[in-house]
Amino acid sequence: MHKLEKRAWAEPFKIKVVEPLRMTTREYRERALEEAGYNTFLLRSRDVYIDLLTDSGTNAMSDNQWAGMMLGDEAYAGSENYYHLEDKVRQYYGYKYLVPTHQGRGAEHLISQILIKPGDFVPGNMYFTTTRLHQELAGGTFVDVIIDEAHDPESLHPFKGNLDLGKLESLIQRVGANRISYVTAAATVNMAGGQPISMQNLRELRQLTAKHGIRVVLDATRAIENAWFIKQREAGYESHSMPDILLEMCSYTDACTMSGKKDLLVNIGGFLALNDTGIFEEARNLVVVYEGLHTYGGLAGRDLEAMARGIEEAVQEDHIRARVGQVEYVGERLLSIGIPIVVPIGGHAVFLDAKRFLPQIDQLQFPAQVLAAELYLESGIRTMERGIVSAGRDKVTGENVMPKLELVRLTFPRRVYTQAHCDVVTEAVEAVYDRRKKVRGLRMVYEPKYLRFFQTRFERL
Repeated sequence: MHKLEKRAWAEPFKIKVVEPLRMTTREYRERALEEAGYNTFLLRSRDVYIDLLTDSGTNAMSDNQWAGMMLGDEAYAGSENYYHLEDKVRQYYGYKYLVPTHQGRGAEHLISQILIKPGDFVPGNMYFTTTRLHQELAGGTFVDVIIDEAHDPESLHPFKGNLDLGKLESLIQRVGANRISYVTAAATVNMAGGQPISMQNLRELRQLTAKHGIRVVLDATRAIENAWFIKQREAGYESHSMPDILLEMCSYTDACTMSGKKDLLVNIGGFLALNDTGIFEEARNLVVVYEGLHTYGGLAGRDLEAMARGIEEAVQEDHIRARVGQVEYVGERLLSIGIPIVVPIGGHAVFLDAKRFLPQIDQLQFPAQVLAAELYLESGIRTMERGIVSAGRDKVTGENVMPKLELVRLTFPRRVYTQAHCDVVTEAVEAVYDRRKKVRGLRMVYEPKYLRFFQTRFERL
């Protein structure tokens, strides 16, 4: 008997509740796309077949989390669920203090308002849209100090999220340590294609910043996925547990911002976690102004409880192996049929390289936006642009920022879609690739002032 070379794998859960999906015709999708201004964010959810727009708040919660929702202590002050979440953050992330927020950008806003002075610089390993905006609104200037390999979609560097410490040192020498509010270390780096940062890089970053008295703030939104990559790729961590790796990562930082809507398997929620007593007191005071009392931060008690339970589930190896494995499955299938994607394959999404996919479309005709629209038109699959539209405009010149990466993100919600859905996705991408030479560019016809990618509208050229 022929022996299989590789055994099949299955998701480490079974389905208890289902949500019906709605199929539409190509003609219907053409009308929906035109009404949405060729912006997938403006499509109605009911018109989407497989939704890969984001993994933010789109996860499926477990029976244990739903059970916890029934234990929500909805007291205005001193909710029991707050203290449960505080215990779990201390246990798994290691920070002393917790300030809950309605989602990650609430935490970004707080830390930016507290630490950034007008004229300051905030270096980091590639920008993220909401993070950079909060830094700029507080008067700071973001400076990208990620390694050069991160801007090359074909580079196989295992840790393309690493900070270039030479670039950081040069910035410190040029502007002075007192004008650097803090360093943002994202784990993993979304805009680079879900690329992780190594433990060695975090350790060396801590040594450099400690020498100059500069704080490090971790974007811990997908830090658990980053910990998995460290376990898989970094020598010496093969036998370490996920909680141990996560704790060590956080130990090299002073604070973290967290969108619990990603790693922590919930539909809403986030937090700011800190070690500095003075900054904590300021954040605890400021959260009352913008979010809610310091023991609920804009969330219901049931949401705090779901997030606390989500932390424990997210660090389980069966979960994270399947979560990252699903993304790898799609990425490897696309590579096998010659589709240009960012490599190595990221943790939360497969990123199509729109520049190589649609080389005939000039960057000022928004090739990634075009590709996202074409995927929806082809199959009802919703994805999102991560390129010139997301990069926005230079805050001084007003000109379009021209990023090296022009990507379309196929983002997989956790515990939502099956392998059959994954196969449908790869077939749809292949179908668009086969007719790629016929695809035309877009013209921008409406642009909001902030975070334009959410609401910008286009028309076909």
